[in-house]
Amino acid sequence: MHSSPYIANMTGISDAMVAKAPSFETVAQEIYNLLSGRIFVAHNVNFDYSFVKYHLQKAGYQLHVPKLCTIRLSRKVFPGFRKYGLGHLCRELDIHITHRHRAGGDALATAQILDMVIQNNGERLIKEMLKKDNHGQTLPAHLPEKQVMGLPQKPGVYYFHDQKDKVLYVGKAKNLKKRVISHFTGLDISKKRQELLRTVYRISYVECPTEFIASLFESVEIKRLWPIHNKSQKRFEQVWGIYQFEDNRGYIRLGIDKKRKHLQPIACFALLADAHRMLWKLVKMHDLHPALCFLDLTAQHIWPDVQEYNQRVLAALQWVAEQKETFVIRDQSAYVLVENGVFYGMGTASTDIGVHELEALKEQLTMYPENEVIRSMIRNYTERYPSKVIRIA
Repeated sequence: MHSSPYIANMTGISDAMVAKAPSFETVAQEIYNLLSGRIFVAHNVNFDYSFVKYHLQKAGYQLHVPKLCTIRLSRKVFPGFRKYGLGHLCRELDIHITHRHRAGGDALATAQILDMVIQNNGERLIKEMLKKDNHGQTLPAHLPEKQVMGLPQKPGVYYFHDQKDKVLYVGKAKNLKKRVISHFTGLDISKKRQELLRTVYRISYVECPTEFIASLFESVEIKRLWPIHNKSQKRFEQVWGIYQFEDNRGYIRLGIDKKRKHLQPIACFALLADAHRMLWKLVKMHDLHPALCFLDLTAQHIWPDVQEYNQRVLAALQWVAEQKETFVIRDQSAYVLVENGVFYGMGTASTDIGVHELEALKEQLTMYPENEVIRSMIRNYTERYPSKVIRIA
């Protein structure tokens, strides 16, 4: 395996320099013996510890030792610095680093920082951090512990922000506190996870009345914010629609096209094939002309009477409209409204408003844009919990 140009430039270590280095497995026992029964100290300790623990585990050794993070210690003992990365902190504390980004140089600088923490009355803080129930030891170095500990144990949507307050990740939870903490435990050493842990500085959240509402709102927010660390739900959704228009001969025409911003289709579909199936169904049910629906241009061109044909098209449009139900999902104190087959919005509403009082209900709900994920979640929820669905004629 070759090291990346980025790593080579940052550390100054070339492939030739490590060509004869032993494999990790051959030195795993020695490393385990050095660490076992001691305190693991590092600058951003969870990053280093996760790699060491993971590779020791692969070699057959289970490492369980206390950890200390010199970033967290320094924030407490030396408040007010602009940044607490190793290089910035060493400049502030007048610590000279030799062989920057090398294991030996960075480790020596970290040891000097720890020594300065101890000299500045940091012993009590160290003892506090070494307590077994100290959740701060599992958290990213730049994330304030009080933000995580202050999260409610309720459903909602949470946001991870970077140093400039840009949203890095959006997630939903049945229990906000428990779900957020779960991001910071485990031995996932993937580049994506380590990058997220390294760059998260703040957490914000929105409480939701139920987990289902949180799931819908998460989808809305992912589509709105497009966070860099969210992978699911970030694909482009090509939606197809069946449209109607009147041609220069007076025929009401039906046709399929990509969904357009300023045109209202009579029906929408995630798959082009589904749109074709529906249009053919209308043709057969209402005796429409395939050529006038852009389906079969080879069909015999015996054009029907305009008025009589348009009546059949209007009957087809009426049938489509009748398939678009208006209903409310009542999930505890929360309401989700689907109007004429389209997701309208959601929220909580006063208990004295009847669900059949549609306009009064809509005034208390927040409108949100629909997407294919939301349509799918609503469809699945109504099938699973039919007793929570109230259909409105």
